[in-house]
Amino acid sequence: MSELIRAENLSAGFKFKTIWHNANFVVEPGEFIGLLGANGAGKTTLFRLLLGIEQPFSGSLLVFSKPPERGNPRIGYVPQRRSIDSETKIQALEYVRLGTYGNNWGFSSPAKATRERHQALKSLEQVDALNLAYKPLNELSGGEQQRIFLAQALAGKPDLLLLDEPLANLDIRRESELIKLVQSVAKLHNMAVILIAHDINPLLPVVERIIYIANGKIASGKVDEVVTSSSLSALYDAPIEVLRDSRGRLAVLGVEEAMHHAS
Repeated sequence: MSELIRAENLSAGFKFKTIWHNANFVVEPGEFIGLLGANGAGKTTLFRLLLGIEQPFSGSLLVFSKPPERGNPRIGYVPQRRSIDSETKIQALEYVRLGTYGNNWGFSSPAKATRERHQALKSLEQVDALNLAYKPLNELSGGEQQRIFLAQALAGKPDLLLLDEPLANLDIRRESELIKLVQSVAKLHNMAVILIAHDINPLLPVVERIIYIANGKIASGKVDEVVTSSSLSALYDAPIEVLRDSRGRLAVLGVEEAMHHAS
């Protein structure tokens, strides 16, 4: 199978303001990629380009060897954490089922509805949430809801999964559980994953490469190539120090000062 994504000299922004420019990277089938950067750096903007919601300022972006298109069924997408209204009574199973027919209008025939529910149940099983199938979304915890959102994204059997800050507001144990869960499902289906996060540390056991956005620029490569003092200092145009503790966790020092200086 050919590469899933190719970006060449890609630039993006809104109105007349460029957020980042000259991005060059490739995403291959089955890769697990972390997308890192501070708030406002343009991480979600990259997702919106991949989803065909926004257009690049300049450069080339191909997704499955074609320009991005809205509603591509080969892409599963979980946006930033959604707030579930206390009155939302829809059962988790029916919510996940939406992912199997979201691009179709009207009601499903009884036979088709049965197939959709079967696929939704399989997706719930994949994320270890089968026990939540018949519970209303508004009665689930934040971690449980996140599994349901992931199951819905998987229901369409995508080749590429985009996760926008799925670890937000999760404790360390649940962060680790969700990361391992995503990794196992991705490996099972040879599915590429791009996951937006603020902190590289929860991703260290699983990511093969990262894309790091800062100061209007993008660096891409293996963690040991990108998250270094020299690489990040060049990215921020300011002194950045990267330290590693005895457990292998990384600490990046000087980012706040660099951002304040840039502003």
